[in-house]
Amino acid sequence: MPKRVLIGTVVSDKGDKTVTVRVERRVKHPLYGKIIRRSKKYHAHDEANAYRVGEQVRIEECAPISKLKTWTVVERLGAAKAAAIDIDEPSVVAPEKETKTDPKAEKPAKASKGKGKAKAEDVAEADA
Repeated sequence: MPKRVLIGTVVSDKGDKTVTVRVERRVKHPLYGKIIRRSKKYHAHDEANAYRVGEQVRIEECAPISKLKTWTVVERLGAAKAAAIDIDEPSVVAPEKETKTDPKAEKPAKASKGKGKAKAEDVAEADA
């Protein structure tokens, strides 16, 4: 029986001689008909610890190596998409000090909400 070969993205390289590869496939939803993505993670053997997170790799089925590992990494198809960015010295900018003002001075005078009735304060302001 031929060995299965899958293509996926390395999502973890934390284990020694092991990488976790996410393989995505597209399927049609049985009821709605929309194309949706399904993914599955496989643990693959990486003898030289050569593969890093984000790289596209080809994995091949093999005899069981451990409880979870039944795949080996065959080759690298693409490099990681995101590159690490080093910042030499971050520039620190002091925030501008806000001046506190009287909260009563900022609020405009309230208009009366009633249609025909006016409050005593509103009447006194109108007369002045």
